[in-house]
Amino acid sequence: EDELPLSRKNIHTMSEVIDQETNVVRIGALSGPNLSAELFAGQPAASVVASRYREVIDAGQRTLNSQQFKIYSSSDITGVEFAGTLKNIFAIAAGILGGLDLGYNVWAFLLSRGMGEMARLGETLGADVRTFVGVAGMGDLIATASSTKSRNYTVGYHLAKGKTIEQIEAEMDETAEGIRTLKTMFRIGEQYNIHIPIVGALYNVVFHKYPIEKAVNFLMQYPFDKDVDFLQS
Repeated sequence: EDELPLSRKNIHTMSEVIDQETNVVRIGALSGPNLSAELFAGQPAASVVASRYREVIDAGQRTLNSQQFKIYSSSDITGVEFAGTLKNIFAIAAGILGGLDLGYNVWAFLLSRGMGEMARLGETLGADVRTFVGVAGMGDLIATASSTKSRNYTVGYHLAKGKTIEQIEAEMDETAEGIRTLKTMFRIGEQYNIHIPIVGALYNVVFHKYPIEKAVNFLMQYPFDKDVDFLQS
């Protein structure tokens, strides 16, 4: 399976699956930094309703907006859906940093550079780069990569503590989506020659047992040049 060519043509978001497999035309997606336990507790949060149809966005905002839940709009449903998927990769990486107790400076470095890699991948897959600096992109990334209760963060944390990915998956009751997403996006990066060094380093740690300390050193020594290099000047 992994030897088959992988391209945008055989990667489908849920809205695309619904479009292909049903008669539904007006499709929307809801995504954002929405940790379920906090929502259930009535704590304030924000999200994004995305659709190519304004009436879907309007209906979503009318239905979901409240004093505790702020709903933003986006016409980039592709970007919002991919942002919600891609951030899981970097939540795994954040969990590794947490497991190593390396502090918040490198965590912030990881997320800021990781968002750039999300944007590069997203643009290649048909998204608007600007989506990744918004609530569904950076917002969801921060929330997922900050929560020790996040499934994907937990995977990274246990990797840092010496467990293999096979052991971690066998012990988990739920699926950590970022594992499969990491494998897929690494292959997309190779196929389209996308500059994603964090994804590459994490892929080698997860699937080839590359030493975590060497991966961290690799990224610290990597010849990054321009800071914000994923937005057009």
